[in-house]
Amino acid sequence: MHGIIPLTILVVSLVVWLVKRRRTSKLAAAAGADLVPREQQNTNRSFPDPEADAVEAALARGEWQPAAQAIAAAGTDWERRSYLVDVVADRAARDDAWLRAWQAARPDDPDAAVVRAAAQVALAWEIRTGAFAEHVTGEQAAGFLRVLGEAREDFERARKLALPGDPTPYLKEIPLYKGLNAPHEAMLALWSEVTARAPYHYEAHAHALQYWCAKWHGSAETARDFAGQAAASAPPGSLLSVIRLIAWFEHHHDDAPSEAFGWPEVRGMTDAALADVAAARPDHPRLAEARHLLAYFLTRQERYEAAMIQFRDVDGCVDALPWRYFEDPAKAFCGIRDAALRGAVSGRAPA
Repeated sequence: MHGIIPLTILVVSLVVWLVKRRRTSKLAAAAGADLVPREQQNTNRSFPDPEADAVEAALARGEWQPAAQAIAAAGTDWERRSYLVDVVADRAARDDAWLRAWQAARPDDPDAAVVRAAAQVALAWEIRTGAFAEHVTGEQAAGFLRVLGEAREDFERARKLALPGDPTPYLKEIPLYKGLNAPHEAMLALWSEVTARAPYHYEAHAHALQYWCAKWHGSAETARDFAGQAAASAPPGSLLSVIRLIAWFEHHHDDAPSEAFGWPEVRGMTDAALADVAAARPDHPRLAEARHLLAYFLTRQERYEAAMIQFRDVDGCVDALPWRYFEDPAKAFCGIRDAALRGAVSGRAPA
């Protein structure tokens, strides 16, 4: 008789848990009815960008003029300019017939020149692939180094043609330095050129951080120090606080225990990044990337309501950290997003 009572309690508790879980699932489904399903996620953007879409559509038709106009219109908004150069250069890495026509029509156009240089880097990394070094074939490595070597001349020309104060040809060269194993002294010299023109440029700092990571030419400590110095000196809204989260993610994500995301240091970095995002201009081209990373960290910290605020702002586009590190970015994004939604509805950790 005494054994029946604990068993009854266990059964009742299990039934209550199942009912609550079913109820939570139904509430989450209702609360998430407006969320974008996995198959409709855009894996080529971190945020909706009609101008970039229009430029890419024109390039697909072989028309370079809209790209030239968009980059020129960015003016001295160096963040937007470097972002658009990426959009156009990535297309040129696949088919550059229109770029050759652009350069023929405007031989000394600084925008065409920097696109050409950036396209060479994009092509080189496409040849190499994003695999770990031990999985890159000899043929891929040789092609990678050959194209990067050829890009040096393109960058030299882009720098000569660049408008005064333009950091774009310098910051776009950072991945080249990373790939060609440039020594620290050379990287520091290039970094001085970048920061003399744009001391708080987000993309530049993101590229430089990769150089200083342990998987390339630095260490966890070097990357942490670089990110910390950048965040400490930058004004609110620059998004450079996010660089600290990236540095931590790059070196601790794979082997840190789950509770590490809730450690005071990591929560503090997350809070600083949240404040940076709140202070950023709404049209900052890297704002969505910051929100994607914050959504992930906040979910891992079981701060579900805050995470859902970030998720709803970026839902529909998944080309950002951490999702691009997964084999199926849309699946990873939706999995974490839905876990955050369940947590926000239930008020506790999702199952």
